[in-house]
Amino acid sequence: MDAKLIVDEVRLTPILISDPPLLNVQGVHQPYTPRLVVEVITRGGVSGLGETYGDGVYLDLARPLAEALPGRSVTDVNGLFALAEATDPGRDSRAGARSGSGSVSRSGPGSGSGDEAGVEAGVDAGGLRGVRTADKLRLSVVSAFETACLDALGKTLGLPVHALLGGKVRDSVEFSAYLFYRWATHPAGGPVDDWGAALDPAGIVAQARRFDRVYGFPSFKLKGGVFAPEQEIAAIRALAEEFPGRPLRLDPNGAWSVATSLAVARELKGVLEYLEDPASGTDAMAEIAAGTGVPLATNMCVTTFEEVPEAFAKGAVRIVLCDHHYWGGLGRTRELAALCRTYGVGLSMHSNTHLGISLAAMTQAAATLPELHHACDTHYPWQTEDVVTTRPVFRDGRLTVSDAPGLGVELDRDALAALHRRWLDDDGTLRNRDDAAAMRAANPEWTQGKW
Repeated sequence: MDAKLIVDEVRLTPILISDPPLLNVQGVHQPYTPRLVVEVITRGGVSGLGETYGDGVYLDLARPLAEALPGRSVTDVNGLFALAEATDPGRDSRAGARSGSGSVSRSGPGSGSGDEAGVEAGVDAGGLRGVRTADKLRLSVVSAFETACLDALGKTLGLPVHALLGGKVRDSVEFSAYLFYRWATHPAGGPVDDWGAALDPAGIVAQARRFDRVYGFPSFKLKGGVFAPEQEIAAIRALAEEFPGRPLRLDPNGAWSVATSLAVARELKGVLEYLEDPASGTDAMAEIAAGTGVPLATNMCVTTFEEVPEAFAKGAVRIVLCDHHYWGGLGRTRELAALCRTYGVGLSMHSNTHLGISLAAMTQAAATLPELHHACDTHYPWQTEDVVTTRPVFRDGRLTVSDAPGLGVELDRDALAALHRRWLDDDGTLRNRDDAAAMRAANPEWTQGKW
């Protein structure tokens, strides 16, 4: 074993990054969102970077994994999954609960409370990914460690990550504009930007014009589930009128009933590129798919390999949005792509409130996927802060695939330290993302819409 490739140290840095008041079915983004930066340092002095969610439940899993990794090789990315399971501090209690009855939630130092801390049948606010389970949480943590190991390996060998994944099949990756209903400012104070409010079709069109002008995105995705379906239909129609021929997507994050989903699909047939997760659950998606020709996409009912067979067999989705944070890293993202190719299911890429490390990883992975049928999602233009020295630049809605060793990004340690200080100074209110709590702080009478 090459000593230069042995892990010598792992550093975990939880941070809080500024976030605009973007609306979704679960509420509104808080002024600051937790992220976790993972550094894997080898005995050769090379530092590899990874990034994932920073809520307490992820930190609880990341800390023991970080303690167990030194002494292992950065080439052993397949071994991370077993190591993460073995070091999971809640593994024994969950095993005991499965032999008994009832559900288990877990809390502890650095954890949140209530719905955000538990492992339960609920929607994960960090990415609106469907039912939260212990395995999904663990995979999201492993994804950052795997990315950091591949970054360190690439830097050591002088190879880009895409070469470690088999080589790129494209020199640039296409992304889509991510449109949100939003407020102009956070009601209780926080970071301020110059985007203004977007609460009706005219506001969404104005937002799209700016995305088109500044970034050149060729397609548009609207985060729905915020207002009545009729208003969101009107917004999509306004976009179609303003940008004729451009691909349009609508994602209400499971907010609608089967009947409402079918009604919206009828209204927007021939207008939408795809309708993403109109209702929750594979059975509901399958019923909708059987009743419409509008392609259905998901990042909620298919987010693990165990969920693939039922969804594909029932014809519930025609497009899966991959996400290396969900699936356990870049290698498993490629495994998902192969499954989709085998079963004739289209592929796109999901996004969360990520920084430049994750965007670099997404781009490296996307570059290696032969059948990436649809432009990738990205929140990145909404993020005004970063921990990399040079922000990626979109040109004509695309990012050039870096051929530099590793991910092709370098850590801005001053920025990292400042964002970590913000996390340290927080009283715990913002260390666990809770869009519903943020909405209720602004409007105590608010309840999640269901149509």
